[in-house]
Amino acid sequence: MDWQRPELAKGPANYVPLSPIAFLRRAATFFADRTAVIDRDRRFTYAEFYARTRRLAHALSKAGVGRGDTVAILAANVPALLEAHYAVPMLGAVLNPVNIRLDAAAIAFC
Repeated sequence: MDWQRPELAKGPANYVPLSPIAFLRRAATFFADRTAVIDRDRRFTYAEFYARTRRLAHALSKAGVGRGDTVAILAANVPALLEAHYAVPMLGAVLNPVNIRLDAAAIAFC
């Protein structure tokens, strides 16, 4: 295949990891002042949102969360849930969002 030619080896000019975290980091760099999140009357720019996710990741790390751990979160569709979708993988952990519409027995099973 054409894209596998040796002269097209991965390098900083032509290879960027395409993970959600990489996309957020890039957006925070190049679109820092643009709106990233709107929740009713609250708005966060990409720079603010990225900073919030990093703070959450730091707090989770201090609480002992690390690579391979699973973090469950029971939250409505609010910015904190979106932040967790980025912060938890930043640590190499796995997010398990629990649906708030489940009854107590179903949540206990999670």
